[in-house]
Amino acid sequence: MRPPRHCSWFPAWPPLPDQRHGRSVRGAWRSSHRGLCFSRGRFLTSVAWEVSSASGAWRKSSTNCPKPPLPLRMPLGWTQGGTMWLRGLLTFLLCSSLEGQENSFTINSIHMQFLPKQEVQNGENLTLQCVVDVSTTSSVKPQHQVLFYKDDVLFHNVSSMENTESYFIPQARVYDAGTYKCTVILNNKEKTTVEYTVLVRGVSDPRVTLDKKEVIEGGVVMVNCSVPEEKAPIHFTIEKFELNVKGVKQKREKTSQNQNFVTLKFTVEEQDHAIWFQCQARIVSGTHVEPSRSIRSELVTVRESFSNPKFHISPKGTIIEGDDLHIKCTIQVTHLAQSFPEIIIQKDKAIVAHSRHGNEAVYSVMATVEHNGNYTCKVEASRISKVSSIVVNITELFSKPKLESSATRLDQGEGLNLWCSIPGAPPANFTIQKGGTVVSQAQNFTKIASEWDSGTYTCVAGIGKVVKSSNAVQIAVCEMLSKPSIFHDSRSEVIKGQTIEVSCQSINGTSPIFYQLSKASKTLASQSMGSNEPAIFKDNPTKDVEYHCIADNCHSHTKLVSELLQVKVIAPVDEVKLSILLSEEVESGKPIVLRCSVNEGSTPITYKFYREKEGRPFYQVTLNDTQAIWHKPKASKEQEGQYYCTASNRANLSKNVLQSNTLTVRVYLAPWKKGLIAVVVIGVIITTLILGARCYFLKKAKAKQMPVEMSRPAAPLLNSNNEKTLSDPNTEANRHYGYNEDVGNHAMKPLNENKEPLTLDVEYTEVEVTAPEPHRGLGTKGTETVYSEIRKADPDFVENRYSSTEGSLGGT
Repeated sequence: MRPPRHCSWFPAWPPLPDQRHGRSVRGAWRSSHRGLCFSRGRFLTSVAWEVSSASGAWRKSSTNCPKPPLPLRMPLGWTQGGTMWLRGLLTFLLCSSLEGQENSFTINSIHMQFLPKQEVQNGENLTLQCVVDVSTTSSVKPQHQVLFYKDDVLFHNVSSMENTESYFIPQARVYDAGTYKCTVILNNKEKTTVEYTVLVRGVSDPRVTLDKKEVIEGGVVMVNCSVPEEKAPIHFTIEKFELNVKGVKQKREKTSQNQNFVTLKFTVEEQDHAIWFQCQARIVSGTHVEPSRSIRSELVTVRESFSNPKFHISPKGTIIEGDDLHIKCTIQVTHLAQSFPEIIIQKDKAIVAHSRHGNEAVYSVMATVEHNGNYTCKVEASRISKVSSIVVNITELFSKPKLESSATRLDQGEGLNLWCSIPGAPPANFTIQKGGTVVSQAQNFTKIASEWDSGTYTCVAGIGKVVKSSNAVQIAVCEMLSKPSIFHDSRSEVIKGQTIEVSCQSINGTSPIFYQLSKASKTLASQSMGSNEPAIFKDNPTKDVEYHCIADNCHSHTKLVSELLQVKVIAPVDEVKLSILLSEEVESGKPIVLRCSVNEGSTPITYKFYREKEGRPFYQVTLNDTQAIWHKPKASKEQEGQYYCTASNRANLSKNVLQSNTLTVRVYLAPWKKGLIAVVVIGVIITTLILGARCYFLKKAKAKQMPVEMSRPAAPLLNSNNEKTLSDPNTEANRHYGYNEDVGNHAMKPLNENKEPLTLDVEYTEVEVTAPEPHRGLGTKGTETVYSEIRKADPDFVENRYSSTEGSLGGT
């Protein structure tokens, strides 16, 4: 909410200081303001307004009317009624004014101006102006709010009725550069300017301070460089210079992210005498870097802790081999030094003398030409190092002796000749040494060479105190090799495919010894041994083979050849096969021949024959052959079944015994045996039939001869239709042979005419009958036996019954 447009507002508080820049800013306010309202030049009331410092929105907080300011108070002589009348009038006028028609407002334009210009130098004053053009129907200028932004951050807010609002920046710095804009807010209407870029060129001069103005060599100077007027981050560059010397001796850079100063450490070197420092600051502003001027520090005086080293050589002048040589290095140490530095004397890079206590170091030696060269004296103390050099020349008394030999490689038994000489042949004392042992005190040395004479020989010549050694001569006396022996581990048999080690060795002879192993006249491998230890070669033979080796060394003798080494290789059994000769089906009585064979394998080979499902072999044999035969002269059904075999030799472990295929053998009878059996069976059948028929006829004949008939006919038998049938013996006999007696014409017809053949089953029944009629008998009483023959036939035929009577009958 804003104050009424028809009211003029006057701030009741003075301007507040700008919190960002530490300056008084016109138009700044507290969280609330109190003002006086006027209309048509008359005082109406006192109204309190509040505004949020963040949003700038106005809010009416109170409408109570306090006493007006002193210039506007009514005279004290007014009566009490007049005062009441005035209060009522003021209230009426205020309410009528608030309820009146509101005026119209519009923002025509808004822009910014910069004084003196948008680009200023560091330290110049800068004024930011926000110019607003507002149109209104009111006779009084409207109250509006102006907001200032830098890089989209609000930094100033003011309420005004003026067209132009300003913001003053005294002594602009780099951090004041950036993008500015302003915004005007009027009766809920808002308009913002375009963005304006403000540039501040240059950086304030840095300040350089030192922690000391006098320092000793190796000491440290702390250099502080700061820019109090600027804000971090700032990049500092500090350089060290020596007085009256061009160029920078040392340069260091550092960026301070949070502070506007840096402190850097600089070490004073031994060459420094009077030094000073220079500092420059750089600040990044937008896309470019603004540098400051380079500011120079005060002068720093450097004091020596010790002087440069000096050489002193004795004796002076020409130095000849044999003289006592003294090389001395000295320094002068000041009172500022806390301890003595270390003094080192070097020849080339080798340290020949040094001292840690005192101001000198000495190198003493008897002069020889080996002491010629460049000597360096180096003095070191903490961070300080000073160096001085000198060249020493020594005159040679006599040249270095030279040792020579007739030959450097000799066979054992040849002559060894050595002689030593000095150019110019001055008188000197000579000794010839082998290693550290003197072998001759003369200029020459001769002997018959042996193996023990191999070694390094030197000659030593001396004149006065000067002794010199010659070059070294390496003599190698070669002992002849003994005949090489060849062997391998014969305690174990060689199995095909396994690795064996064949060794070659010459017990006597000078090493190195060169061995060459040959296999079947072809070179297999070569090896050099530095001792008389055997040379070991590895091979994987697959069959019986012969090896020999050749040995050679430095001796001039021809190469020596060993004896032949014969190696027998045992081949494991491979691919066992079981087969049967002729056919897998064997005629009974004929022989069975099984053959167990192997594809490869060293003899003797053990063969075992098995029947399926039997744990033990039924035949076993060991042969020097790749096959074994099992023979059965006469086969029978007992030999029928499945067979397999195994084969093994010494190369096969018990777990690696190979098994053959499984073979099925069938035994069948011979054809003539089958015929014989058939004939016998048929004969037995025929004989049985004949005997059965004979017995049958005999019984029939016996039945016909019976003279006694039954005294009373037997009870009639029922046929299949339950009818009584009388059987006549003759008729029954005829029917048995296939004929039927016709009662009408007494003609004999075949029984099977126009009828199906019968299949009869004969049963015999013995019946005892007692005759009931004594008048028909002959006076003899007895029992009769009746044999009934019952044939079972189809239901269409009558069952026949034959009866015969035995015993005594009374008559017919």
